[in-house]
Amino acid sequence: MRIAAFGFRSIPLAKGAAGADKFALELFPRLVSRGHSVIAYNRRYADVFVDIDEYKGVKIKTFTTIAIKGFDTLVHSFKCTIDIIVNNTADVVHIQNGGNSIWALPLRLFGKKVFISQDGVDWKRDKWPWYGKLYLKFSAFLTAHLPNEVIFDNVIAKKIFEERFKKTFRFIPFGSEVEAGTGCTDILEAHNLQKGSYYLFVGRFIPDKGLHYLIPAFINSKSKRKLVLVGGSPNPSSYEQQLFDMANGQIIFAGYVYGNDTNTLMANSYCYIQPSDVEGLSPVVLTVMGLNVPIIVSDIEENQYAVADTARTFKKGNIESLTAEINFCEDNYPEMLNLAQKASERALKVFNWEKVADEHVEVFLNS
Repeated sequence: MRIAAFGFRSIPLAKGAAGADKFALELFPRLVSRGHSVIAYNRRYADVFVDIDEYKGVKIKTFTTIAIKGFDTLVHSFKCTIDIIVNNTADVVHIQNGGNSIWALPLRLFGKKVFISQDGVDWKRDKWPWYGKLYLKFSAFLTAHLPNEVIFDNVIAKKIFEERFKKTFRFIPFGSEVEAGTGCTDILEAHNLQKGSYYLFVGRFIPDKGLHYLIPAFINSKSKRKLVLVGGSPNPSSYEQQLFDMANGQIIFAGYVYGNDTNTLMANSYCYIQPSDVEGLSPVVLTVMGLNVPIIVSDIEENQYAVADTARTFKKGNIESLTAEINFCEDNYPEMLNLAQKASERALKVFNWEKVADEHVEVFLNS
């Protein structure tokens, strides 16, 4: 197959990366290894881009876009759609993010098979203003009806769409494996960290992720360890400054970290915390599960589906509940390690990138 893909930011990962980028990074090279050609459309911002033409056999094409939240995706996706149609770069188009579903119409009119990966219920995310949520509700209707198939990575969002639109959709979860590390621990030394000396969060600094609960909960806990926050705001925001203002000396803002450095931080952390209000099937949580590291997550359905009975949970948005779980982790670490072992077994059994790639090939060929 000739496959084109857009809707993520870039591969390899760059500043502002999120779950969609991790998904692209893992899936597309595996499609190439199965004999298919893949062209991935990267975004170029004024200050952030990856200057490459190929990554592990995936052809990279980069288009500039604007740095306005939400509109950057639409502008870039419009350029990708035009390029695919005018230059006939593919027969199969894989689009991430249901907000891009409007582009399925012209692509299908020009004979392309179109598949959309939907990772959550986007209109529930607090980061969007009212008009953004209205557009995403409209896009959800388009997502349900325009593409050849919609692929969900979590069963909760799939159920919501099926009940809303009276249709059946495909479910393919993310994988959990990570490449073997290089053994380099420079990232630990750069922040004066040792194995087991810190809790960890990795992700965007946006309200959906619940960092405004995590920071005060951690400060209020009995832990004397550090809390390392990896990531940042994808666009300049007052929310990120709010997080800086509420932090104390226990909180380390590590900035954007990628690849082996991220895996090193995960593998050596005392515990990983995912405090999300809204989430898809988090590739970060799945990765940490595979690394045999204890986890605390908010009790939203998506997180509970990912971890099942292999992690501690706290009440979403409840600072006191999260503080109690951090204290539990401090007082009952052998039990946390037992849960981590169960999480590792679940991750490798249920969430496997090779299986994910095979299932995508099957959907692309037969839908």
